[in-house]
Amino acid sequence: MSQKFINLNADLGESFGAWTMGADEALLGIVKSANIACGFHAGDPWVMRQTVQRALAQGVSLGAHPSFPDLQGFGRRRMDIPARELEALLIYQIGALQALAAAEGGRVSHVKPHGALSNMASADDSLADTVARAVRALDRDLILLAPAHSALARAGERAGLPVALEVFADRAYQDDGQLVPRSHPQAMVHGAAASWAHVERMLSEQALISLSGQRLPTAIHSICVHGDGPEAVETARYLAERLTQAGWALEGLPGVI
Repeated sequence: MSQKFINLNADLGESFGAWTMGADEALLGIVKSANIACGFHAGDPWVMRQTVQRALAQGVSLGAHPSFPDLQGFGRRRMDIPARELEALLIYQIGALQALAAAEGGRVSHVKPHGALSNMASADDSLADTVARAVRALDRDLILLAPAHSALARAGERAGLPVALEVFADRAYQDDGQLVPRSHPQAMVHGAAASWAHVERMLSEQALISLSGQRLPTAIHSICVHGDGPEAVETARYLAERLTQAGWALEGLPGVI
């Protein structure tokens, strides 16, 4: 039987100045790809560089995690930004992480939009095309890590980018494949065991499974655990163990695409 490969990723580097968020060091010992905040929703140059250093030391592949310019709202507020301006904002953020990675002898291999930018680009073809255009303008070999069944994934394919399809271990889905809004009481999947059950069903059926039971077939390349949650380390460790037991080999994102 051929080996099955899967990627486990987390959003990291989301501390800022004297403010600490997440258990990055612990998560970097578990996940295989890091989506590193680029300063517009979280992170700062020193946090970014430290996260790059730690990720490279653990053999974790590097990804840029750009957002709307919304530091106060943690990138979770919707914004209406002209396409040309947004494209420049994305190139600026990704380029900053590329420079820090190069200074440490590494390279950024993927891009994953954050928060409201990701949610909006997952449902809006025009916005998704702007994101994909910005990524391609920097490097057509950058992997676009996009939610499965999203306009963002389709835009990446149209732009000729390598696209990795992502599912969320700790988030519930609507019938159209979009994430359940965080304001909904069932938006989050709580606990390691529940997250594994959610992931296991999606992998076994190769589909997103909505709250109502709707099945949306899709390939799955990567599984995300949100690094800012209090259960993130426990959940990531449990998922890694169970995935390995189920015959999956955990790889950095470039090794899965």
